[in-house]
Amino acid sequence: MTRGILRVRPREYTDLTKPSGEDPHLSRQLSNRHIQLIAIGGAIGTGLFMGSGKTISLAGPSVIFVYMIIGFMLFFVMRAMGELLLSNMAYKSFSDFAADLLGPWAGFFTGWTYWFCWIVTGIADVIAISGYFKYWWPGLAAWIPALLTIAALLLLNLPTVRAFGETEFWFALIKIVAIVSLIIVGIVMVVSGFTAPNGATSGIDNLWNDGGMFPTGFMGFVAGFQIAVFAFVGIELVGTTAAEAKDPEKNLPKAINSIPIRVLLFYVVALTVIIAVTPWREISADKSPFVAMFTLAGLGIAASVINFVVLTSAASSANSGIYSTSRMVFGLAQEGDAPRALGKLNSRKVPANALMFSCIFLLASLILLFSGDSVIEAFTVVTTISALLFMFVWTIILASYMVYRKRRPHLHEASKFKMPGGIVMCWVVLAFFVFILWALTTKDDTLQALVVTPIWFVVLGIAWAIIRRRPAHRARYDAFKSELDASRQNGEK
Repeated sequence: MTRGILRVRPREYTDLTKPSGEDPHLSRQLSNRHIQLIAIGGAIGTGLFMGSGKTISLAGPSVIFVYMIIGFMLFFVMRAMGELLLSNMAYKSFSDFAADLLGPWAGFFTGWTYWFCWIVTGIADVIAISGYFKYWWPGLAAWIPALLTIAALLLLNLPTVRAFGETEFWFALIKIVAIVSLIIVGIVMVVSGFTAPNGATSGIDNLWNDGGMFPTGFMGFVAGFQIAVFAFVGIELVGTTAAEAKDPEKNLPKAINSIPIRVLLFYVVALTVIIAVTPWREISADKSPFVAMFTLAGLGIAASVINFVVLTSAASSANSGIYSTSRMVFGLAQEGDAPRALGKLNSRKVPANALMFSCIFLLASLILLFSGDSVIEAFTVVTTISALLFMFVWTIILASYMVYRKRRPHLHEASKFKMPGGIVMCWVVLAFFVFILWALTTKDDTLQALVVTPIWFVVLGIAWAIIRRRPAHRARYDAFKSELDASRQNGEK
C-alpha cells in the first residue's frame, strides 16, 4: 500500500509485471547520485535567494544569527524524524509514523497539509521567478513568465522519474557552484577593499559599523524570523529522500548530520559575505541580495549570471515541490484519502493525473500577481502561509517522537541514531515555534497570512469527519497498522 511521498512496498517497487487489476506501483529509478544532489540542493531554496533581502532590511547584520538559530532548532526536528524513520523500516515518510503513533487523523492531516505546503511553496517560487524575469524585461507582464513556468514544470515531470532526477541533479549542481563562487568572489572583494561605483567600500566592518550587529533593535531582530523560516521549508525532504536510498541506516544519518554544515555554508557564510561587500542599508527588500551584490559592485554581467542562477534555484524548488505533491496525492489516493483517479499511473509509471492536479493549483500564483502591488508583497503573504503549514508538519514530527519515547522505550534504547537532548529538546523547539508564531503577529503582512491559515485546517477537519466514517477507510488503516506491526516485530527479533 502507499501513503505519503513514494510510500511503496520495496519488493514491488520495480515490479512492472503485475496484473492490471492490482494497485499500481511507482518505479524506483532515482540513483544514489540523484538522491544526494537533491538532498544538498534542498538546502538552497528560494527563501535564501529571494527572501533574504527582506530579512536583511528588517534585521540588519543580525540576520546571520536568525538563520543560525532556525537551523539549530530544525536540526533537532530532523534528528527526531531520523530516529523515528529508522525505528521501523516500513515507515516511508513522517505521514506513516504520524498515523501509527498519533492515530489515523494525524496521517490524514499530515499528508494533505504537506501536499498543501508544497503547493503554497510552489506558488511562492512561481511568484519569485516572475520577479527574476523583470531583471531582464522590466516591462514584461508578470503573468507571462508565471504561466510559462507552470507549463515547463508539467513537461519536466511527465517523463520518467529518472528524467526528474537528472533535472534536479543539474539544478542542484548549478546552485552549489554558484553559492561557492559567490562566497569566493565576495571574499576576494572584501580582502581587496573593493569600492563600488556608489562609493560603498567592501569590508568585514560593514557587519557592525552602521548601528552594530543589531541596528534595528530587538523587534527588528524578531521580524527577521518571519521570512527566514521560509528559507528552511522542505528541509525534511532530506530525510524522506535519504530514507528511500538502498542503505537508509547509512545514508539517512549522513544526510541529517550534514544539515549544520549546509546552514553554515549556504546561509551564514553567504549572507556574511554579502553584507560585508554591500552595506546592509543598501540592500533592497524587494530584490535578491545575491543579484544586488554584483550590481552595486558594477559587475553587470556577473549579476545577470547570478540572476539566472537564482531563477533556476526557484525553478528547482518548484520542480521538487510538484514532484513531491504528485507522489503525495498518489499515495493519499491509494489509501482512499483522495479521489481514486489521482491514484493512477501512466505507461511510464508516472502519476500523471496527480501531477496535473497539483499544477492546476499553481495557477493561483497568477491571481496573487494580479491582486498585489508588488512581487515581494505577494511573496511575503504566500511564504508566511507556507512557513506556518510546515511548522505544523514539524510539530507533528516532534509530537510523534514524544509518543514514541513513551510507548516504545525499548526501540529508543536500541536505536543507533538517537536524537540528542530527547524530550527536553522537543519542548525547547516547540517553544521556539510559539515564538515564531508571536513574531508573525508583529507585522501586518504576516499577521494577515496568520489569520487566514486556520481556514485550511477547518476544511481538513470537515473532510476528515466525512472520510473517517467510511468502513472501507477504517479497513485500509487496519491493514496499514498490521503491516507496520509485522515490520516492527520482525525488526525486534
